[in-house]
Amino acid sequence: MLPTAAPPFHRPGWVYEEKYDGWRLLAHRQDDAVRLLSRAGLDYTGRFRQLAAAIASLPASTLILDGEVAVFDEQLLSRLDFLRRPDPKALVTPPIYITFDCLYVDGQDLRHCPLGARREVLEDLIEGQHLVLAARRLPAHGLDAWEEVQRRGCEGLVAKHEASAYVGGRTRSWLKVKRRSLDGPG
Repeated sequence: MLPTAAPPFHRPGWVYEEKYDGWRLLAHRQDDAVRLLSRAGLDYTGRFRQLAAAIASLPASTLILDGEVAVFDEQLLSRLDFLRRPDPKALVTPPIYITFDCLYVDGQDLRHCPLGARREVLEDLIEGQHLVLAARRLPAHGLDAWEEVQRRGCEGLVAKHEASAYVGGRTRSWLKVKRRSLDGPG
């Protein structure tokens, strides 16, 4: 499910989450086997063994999670450059799997369920984890959420219709507002 670009907005029935600057990966778990796959099908499991082990420890024998691997700097801002080329002098977190959706768990396909129900399942699954976290929810009013993004210097936000099902491809049920596209070049 890919968000469509949009300007900042507020609409009832939408939730707003921090947008991360990292690598989008689907986590597939079947019993003890975990695979972390990019949208192009590249397998990153070997690169992120600690994340795969954390996902293997979740209380579900089968699952599919949608998320993003990110590294955070001392301001807790995600930094793609540190994920690509770590700076040994910089204070950064280890790679974290930021989950923003649960598509499948223990034999149940959740893609047709509303986002709110999927998020509840996700939060229950990852409770107490340190390397697998849920995407941070922003203020409930979209313009307040956008103000927080600007104040903190985050990558942007993703607005999601709370009743939306999970569908493949580009959608208008998820909208992304990026700081860089509004700030201009640089």
